[in-house]
Amino acid sequence: MNLQSQWIVFNSIKHDMVLILAILVGTISGLIVKYSLDKKWIFNYVSPNAKANTKTFFLYSSMGVLTTMIFWVSEYLFYKYFDFDGSQYAGAIFGLSIGYYLKYLLDKKYVFINK
Repeated sequence: MNLQSQWIVFNSIKHDMVLILAILVGTISGLIVKYSLDKKWIFNYVSPNAKANTKTFFLYSSMGVLTTMIFWVSEYLFYKYFDFDGSQYAGAIFGLSIGYYLKYLLDKKYVFINK
């Protein structure tokens, strides 16, 4: 969803700031889709009302900030300190693996709590 949204923005808008807009649109659309899928298919969570769903989405998004930072830092450090072609991709895979695992644990403990 993220990349598809970015592709649509890149092919629809001709502006100097298209990259920033594409990343923003892609991130938001990907976040919404991933939240919906995780909520239903991973955690089997049902929000009791719209207010609770908004709170859950905010918590979910907040947990994603930390894990996104792990991903970005890992990708950058591999790129900077390992001297081989594609080192940033190895760092991205490493960072995503750690980040997604931690995100799952955080979401399970703090976000999708069935009371």
